Amino acid sequence: MKSHPVIIKIGGNTIPNLDQEFYTFLHQLQMQNRSIIIIHGGGPMISSLSEQLHLPVVKKNGIRVTDATTLAIAKMVLLGQAQPLLAQQLSAHGFKVVCKNAAMNHLLTGQAIDQATYGSVGTITKVNQTALQTPASQITVLAPLALDDQENWLNVNADEAAATIATLIHAEKLYLMTDVAGVLYEGHLISQLNHHLADQLASSHVIRSGMVPKIKAAFKAKTAGVNQVFITNQLCHPGTAIN
Repeated sequence: MKSHPVIIKIGGNTIPNLDQEFYTFLHQLQMQNRSIIIIHGGGPMISSLSEQLHLPVVKKNGIRVTDATTLAIAKMVLLGQAQPLLAQQLSAHGFKVVCKNAAMNHLLTGQAIDQATYGSVGTITKVNQTALQTPASQITVLAPLALDDQENWLNVNADEAAATIATLIHAEKLYLMTDVAGVLYEGHLISQLNHHLADQLASSHVIRSGMVPKIKAAFKAKTAGVNQVFITNQLCHPGTAIN
């Protein structure tokens, strides 16, 4: 990989609502010759399509239970809806975009976390860095899907995928974007978050729901050596920095 890559994770719902500050920040990164990889989610879109098809949406411990039908829907949404939409918007703002996925040259290899409980849900174990590498003049757009050693597809939580990829390619910065300014306590932004404070906030249910996997992913990346990790809704405003 080119030195000092930057990983940005955005949720599927965020894609249509990216503002000019977001694109300005990307331009600034490119002027610094930084490689940019954007990993996108699509959870709400997957749930919406499942409901339209009258299929159950089942989550356990915040993880989407992924049977064969749900996996097919996830692939359809992530690779056929969310990824092209994001690429279109980036292109409209003057960026050169390369869309990649796990099927390309064993790009993302993973393993199931607990097939009996969650079905085809996994975590990423290996990244083909040669296949992932693109010039700094291009932005890589990547879906959170992996293939196991038997070529079976796995659905991966996008925050988890971003954190693992950032770790495996030695990214300098990881931005986990969300719909709030960062981690909030009584309406106030927590600008710095360490393990001790995170445990306190989780035990008092301040950190809950969708923020839980985001926090876990953030600390996973930070502990594994990613220099700077942020949870934010604006790239130009660091939000909550993970210590």
